[in-house]
Formats: sequence, C-alpha cells, structure tokens
Amino acid sequence: MQGPLIDTLARRGVTRRTFLKYCATLASMMALPPTAGRAMAEAMAAARRPSVIWLPFQECTGCTESITRSHSPTIEGMIFDMISLDYQETLMAAAGHQAEEALHAAMKDNAGKYLLIVDGSIPLGQDGAYSCIGGRSNVDILKEAAAGAAAVIAVGSCASFGGIPKANPNPTGAVSVSDLVKDKPIVNIPGCPPIPVVMTGVLAHYLTFGSLPELDDKGRPKSFFGETIHDRCYRRPFYDQGKFAKTFDDEGARQGWCLFELGCKGPVTHNACATVKWNGGTSWPVESGHGCLGCSEPDFWDGGGFYKALSAPADPLKFAAVAAVVGAGAGVAVSVANRVKKSAAKATHETTTLADLEK
Repeated sequence: MQGPLIDTLARRGVTRRTFLKYCATLASMMALPPTAGRAMAEAMAAARRPSVIWLPFQECTGCTESITRSHSPTIEGMIFDMISLDYQETLMAAAGHQAEEALHAAMKDNAGKYLLIVDGSIPLGQDGAYSCIGGRSNVDILKEAAAGAAAVIAVGSCASFGGIPKANPNPTGAVSVSDLVKDKPIVNIPGCPPIPVVMTGVLAHYLTFGSLPELDDKGRPKSFFGETIHDRCYRRPFYDQGKFAKTFDDEGARQGWCLFELGCKGPVTHNACATVKWNGGTSWPVESGHGCLGCSEPDFWDGGGFYKALSAPADPLKFAAVAAVVGAGAGVAVSVANRVKKSAAKATHETTTLADLEK
C-alpha cells in the first residue's frame, strides 16, 4: 500500500523546505497566485502516487529523451517520488511478455484512476499495421488503455496534432490522440519535443488539484501555452523598433536583432520556450541564434519554408499602415496595432514578403 507522497520524499532525503521551494517555483511557472504554492505543497504531500501508463506509438523517442532531461524534478525523482510509472517501454526493465503483463496488471489494478500518457501519432493506414506492439496495432492498444484511464495526456506534437508523421502526403494515415479518443479528458502538450518542465508541471497540477489545468482551444495548458513565443521573446524590443537580422551572421544577428525576416515563427507559436527555456534554463533556440520553427502548432511541418518570413500575428505585417510615423516610432505603432489584433490571431502561416516590411 503506497503511503503519502511526503513520506516517500522524506525517505529519499528531501526536506520539507526543499519541497516547499519546488512547489512555489512550479506555481510561479504556471502563473498561479503566490498562495497556490503552499496549497500545492499541502495537496501533493498528502497525495498518493498515481499510476501512470506511458504508451509510445509512431514516434522518435524524442519526447522520452526530453523528459529524461527534466531538472525540476529530475526524471528519477518524478518516477520514484511523484508518480508510479507502471509502463514505459524505453525506461522499464521488463521486455516482451513481462512488459505486456505489467501493462495489463496496471490497467486492471488502477481501473478508472490511472493517467495515460501517449507520445507518437497513431497510424490508421493498412488497418493500423504500420505500427504494432506485441502483435497489436496502436489503435487497438490506445482504445483499450484509454477506456480505463482517468485522463489522457498527449505528449509531443505527434500525439497532440499528428506531427511529422501526419505531414503531407501522410502515407501511414497518422492521426492524433484526440482524433480517436472522444470520451476522456485530454490535455495536449505539443512540441518537437515538448519542454520537460511543462510535462512535469501538468502532472504536478493533477496531483495537487485532482484535475487537468485550464486548456486553450487546442487542448494545451494555458499556463504554458497562453502567450506566443513572440510576446515573451527577449528580442521583441528590436521587432518593435523595426530592427531585423538579414542573415544569420550579419551585424544585426550579432547584436541580437529580431529573426522575423529569417523565418522565425514566434508570432504565431504558443509555447513557454522563451521563459522556461531548455537544459535546466540554460538557453532556447532563439537565444542560440535560430528562429522558432513553430513546432508546438498544428501542421507546422507543412506551413512553408522554415527560413521564409511566413509568420504574422494576424494579417501580413505592413509598416505602411503607420506611414505617418517613422523610425522607432513606426515599430512601436506596428506593435500596438498587432497587439490589438491579438485576440483574433490565427495560428497559421501567412506569407509576408520583404517588400511588405520595406514599404
């Protein structure tokens, strides 16, 4: 019989002070009020570790690789302290028949209570024959596991939206989890791969409140996907001033100017990369000098060239709309105009030419 989480943490040498600090930090990352940190700590301390079943389907293992690099908490801390990871093909010691027995035992013993994590798309072509485990198609395994789950978490862009396998011409007939599961709560955590702390943050929210976090219209947690990369980017002031790098090695690039003209999809991409960052908060793609690819949005692979200025908040960006204002003032005016349009922004890739920017 599993005891409260706080007892498990104590046995592993985690102090209450450290635990409270972790909960306060996590609450801040999820844009919760300061009092939520203590409430989260109290709820998580008393909670019993929930059973988690992780099913990898048509994927590249990148999502698993990502979560193994989680630093707060670490992957081993999450597995041994926060949850009971009862099935995950890549991380578990068992294989073959033993692994399948572990899966079915977990579903039976925790019927109606376990969390189901899925990464990878599900192929429908050839009756699901493109991806099978233990002689069964991903479709059959997903439907069986989802039937007894309390909730489903689709990890990565493939599980959330179909991802690269679904890209044209989609030879395997790949679909997302939500295309097949209609009767369970589903939270999408897209990204190619997703940010580790976003995955662990959703699990912590479920442990604390017994429910999934507030979601946007695409099923993503608003606390992490509520704003665009563009809105949170440290290069945003240069965008507002109309200062754009023309190549990846020009003086503008060296000065940290905006990468919009080099194809950055930040204006239409919702994610927390700019604030949470990667590798223990070390850096993120734009900080490393490369534009955002938009990997947490549906159909990002088919949205046009990665190095063409295709992204715009709503309508193609045109400085001509504020022709009466010049210099830095033009950038500020354009920024204000785009923010006004934000509520109607579309997560699509609309062509913006360099001529539009030069008018």
